[in-house]
Amino acid sequence: MSIQRYSVNQHPIQTILTWIQSGEIAIPEIQRPFVWDAAKVRDFVDSLYNGYPVGYIIAWRNPDVRLKDGTKATGKRILIDGQQRVTALMASLLGKEIIDKEYQKRKIVIAFHPVEKRFEVSNSAIQKDKQWIQDIAEIFHPNFSLLSFIDEYCAKNADFNKDQIFKNIELLKGIVNNHIGLIELNSDLDIDTVTEIFIRINSQGVVLSQADFAMSKIAVNETYGGNILRKAIDYFCHMAVAPEFYKQLVDLDKDFTKTEYFQKMAWLKNENDDLYDPSYTDMLRVAFTCKFKRGRLQDLVALLSGRNFETRDYEEEIARNSFETLSLGIKDYMNESNFKKFVMIIRSAGFIDSSMIRSQNALNFAYALYLHLRELKVNQAEIESFVRKWFVLSVLTSRYSGSPESQFDYDIKQFSSDPEKYLQNTIDAELSDAYWKLRLPQQMDTSVSSSPSFNVFLAAQVKMNDKGFLSKDITVQDLIALKGDVHHIFPREYLKKQGHSRGVYNQIANYVMAQSEINIAIGSKAPNVYFKQIMEQCNGGKLKYGGIKTMEELKANMEMNCIPEGIADMDSSKYKDFLEERRKLMALKIMRYFSML
Repeated sequence: MSIQRYSVNQHPIQTILTWIQSGEIAIPEIQRPFVWDAAKVRDFVDSLYNGYPVGYIIAWRNPDVRLKDGTKATGKRILIDGQQRVTALMASLLGKEIIDKEYQKRKIVIAFHPVEKRFEVSNSAIQKDKQWIQDIAEIFHPNFSLLSFIDEYCAKNADFNKDQIFKNIELLKGIVNNHIGLIELNSDLDIDTVTEIFIRINSQGVVLSQADFAMSKIAVNETYGGNILRKAIDYFCHMAVAPEFYKQLVDLDKDFTKTEYFQKMAWLKNENDDLYDPSYTDMLRVAFTCKFKRGRLQDLVALLSGRNFETRDYEEEIARNSFETLSLGIKDYMNESNFKKFVMIIRSAGFIDSSMIRSQNALNFAYALYLHLRELKVNQAEIESFVRKWFVLSVLTSRYSGSPESQFDYDIKQFSSDPEKYLQNTIDAELSDAYWKLRLPQQMDTSVSSSPSFNVFLAAQVKMNDKGFLSKDITVQDLIALKGDVHHIFPREYLKKQGHSRGVYNQIANYVMAQSEINIAIGSKAPNVYFKQIMEQCNGGKLKYGGIKTMEELKANMEMNCIPEGIADMDSSKYKDFLEERRKLMALKIMRYFSML
């Protein structure tokens, strides 16, 4: 016999709203931006009015926590799907303000034409038209008198049928008596099962992440300040992207500005560095990994619920300690000194632009490692080298691309025992001579310009202060900072004319950072054409390609850009050989770069 893992019931909308207002159902995302636009709210209300199905909302009863006296505390229902629909109801029917994508408070006002039975987003024209009910929230106010309203409305619109107006407004008012489906998941379900059920039930197929559940769990716990912690995470992420949000926040949430969290993040108001703009998932992952020495966010949900992994009971003391520990981790994450020093370390490894960092998880673990090593009171210089090497190793080997949580979990536990030994053992295993000489050149046999190998190569050029291709003074760092493009050593148009496909001419081994004017001057010439002209300018000829004037300068530029010898004699027939040789040179450069970290 199968086990019923959830119950399905139909409840009047009024009941759902009452539960929310009384706290019986907690909306974990209520302080996050409302993403529906006003037109979608209008359409939702119209569907309710016409009796169309509007889907289910899904709630998960918190696990029952065992209190100190041995009794169990029944938890609130967490609304894990349906927040937008419920918020739309509260905004349109109850006149509640929502917080939009810019974290600004505003009202969504829906108007109703009781003759045409039509809904519209209220605007200036509607507000001047006496035939429209300008805000349907008026109809749902506790002090609303239907008969008085009908008399007043018909006095302004004498040509309308009073009975018809009465019927249509009464139908509108009855929206709150319409039923909406509530799928309630059992309290004893683990987080993985809840995720699976959500995916299977939800008609949109939206996958909730473990971080979403963790944020829901945090938000509904007011006993240990989870609701404030949730705000801190959201506000930090938003201000990191939009520093100007600081002024809005001061007006938006005056109570929050009195908290320690606000003091910890206030520095962001003057911060425009976008190298590491975290999401709430990033913040949770780093704080949890560092403080709990675990990597699986489902464990965080369990711990915040008070889960004792040994007895499998839920205990209040574990929940309290978990909230306190997570709070400390979030404060460490937001700390100005910690954050800026970490970003400085990443920059010092040559990663000077966010476009060079394609693995957010590599960045996240590097920050968790930084905070962990600080807790262990490792020397700052050693911390910097540790973090640089681990970050680059992680990027090169795509360490956190497959099963990041499992890898986080394993790595942080290993670093907790003997950091130096684990780092060296991993380098020896992952970055052996065979890696540098064979595997890395093979990795670079790709046409994906955002590949980890190419980004690390650019970082190496930045670290070594290399000049751009055929540039005398302009560095690779300058070109990246100016959002310069990569260009082709064997010009794309030249190779296309020779019959090569995109996957061939766009090989990363054919890429260099170059000034656009140099690239334009090269045009579609083969290397054996334009390099001979460059040699002529190095022997007193007219400057055609950059400012290099001597063979010594040319040789140095070719070396720093890993250009194979003999390039001056190469045409398309030698292109394959060129790629193989340049991949080897690029790999050796990355190897030298790694040893510098």
